[in-house]
Amino acid sequence: MKNIVLIFLTLVLQIDLKAQTIKILFDATKAETAGNADWVIDADQHNLDWNPGPILNGGDESNAQQFPTPDQSTVISSTAETYWEGSLSAWGIDMVKRGYHVETLPYNGAITYGNTSNAQDLSNYKVFIIDEPNIRFTSVEKTAMLNFVQNGGGLFMISDHTVSDRNGDGWDSPHIWNDFMDTNTVHPFGIHFDYANFSQTTSNVANLPGDPLLHGIMGNVTEVKWSGGTSMTLSTANNASVKGVVFKTGASTTGTTNVLVAYATYGSGRVAAMADSSPADDGTGDPNDQLYNGWIQDASGNHEKIIVNATIWLATEATHVSDYPNIETKMIYIYPNPSSNIVNIDIPKNMNLNSAQIIISDIVGKKVLQLDKITNYSISFSVNQLKEGLYFVHLNEDGVLKDLSKLMIQ
Repeated sequence: MKNIVLIFLTLVLQIDLKAQTIKILFDATKAETAGNADWVIDADQHNLDWNPGPILNGGDESNAQQFPTPDQSTVISSTAETYWEGSLSAWGIDMVKRGYHVETLPYNGAITYGNTSNAQDLSNYKVFIIDEPNIRFTSVEKTAMLNFVQNGGGLFMISDHTVSDRNGDGWDSPHIWNDFMDTNTVHPFGIHFDYANFSQTTSNVANLPGDPLLHGIMGNVTEVKWSGGTSMTLSTANNASVKGVVFKTGASTTGTTNVLVAYATYGSGRVAAMADSSPADDGTGDPNDQLYNGWIQDASGNHEKIIVNATIWLATEATHVSDYPNIETKMIYIYPNPSSNIVNIDIPKNMNLNSAQIIISDIVGKKVLQLDKITNYSISFSVNQLKEGLYFVHLNEDGVLKDLSKLMIQ
């Protein structure tokens, strides 16, 4: 039998030394502050005109700088989101409190991948967040973003409703996102933003115990509120991994239409998609705009949960399978990690398991849990009988124990 060699999975802990090196980049190059929007984590100046722009010193829209101020090294557990001025400041502060590093790609920055002359090249970041772009991506930018994901990056795509062109250039976010995904490979993530405009609060959440977006570190997601958003249609033919987790009221939670929140893997990377920009709005930011608190006030705080859970999932590494050259998807995912209840393991579907075993051991090597005759490629199991602490996950093939991952129970 071929030997499966697996390396350790990088843990994403709530406060973790490794997480401090993980960098998250928020985009501000695509008119994200045009009109009555302020999709940035912090802006010290308000002097941009985006109609169509950008024109420096031509208007009063937020001009986000690379590093938020005060410096993120001064953020502590009690720091309020108003420490920074931007309607995504709560999102940024939340991530810093969990040990991540956040930056903004300013209005005159370049979206590149593999360009060593660009200090903010996407290769220097783990997650790239674009909330409601209002300027089309160039062909160079499209290729850079696709390569970023394919090579292990995490992309968070947030859209708004159709006919929401904020800078008057004839393009709005759902058309811009679909234009990006129609380039080179048609809808490589299996996600298409619908051209719709509706508002509703829905508790139509998929029944997926242990799902990293619905049941991640921030807690369990039970509802969302769309305030002028759209939906998505998914295609498992284009991407077999794509999955919807929140749906419009009345829609099937196992279907591929009327999806509000979805995610997928692509190459070595990950993608999350949300079809409304309102949930990320924390109600503060540009004093020239009328902003609303969708982050905490709407949906009983569920927006913060699902957005932060998704961001952490995007930033999570996967275990690589090194010596199976014919395996198309060379990744094993273990999530959520840390966990307190359900753990999921996703294994490449064309890997020959031959009724292997999954064994969990504690830090002294004592076996605490064993799953026999593993034949499914998506495994879910409970760990609520285990005490809090660090454990090791192994794959047992023909009596040969191979390290699979570290697992934190909390």
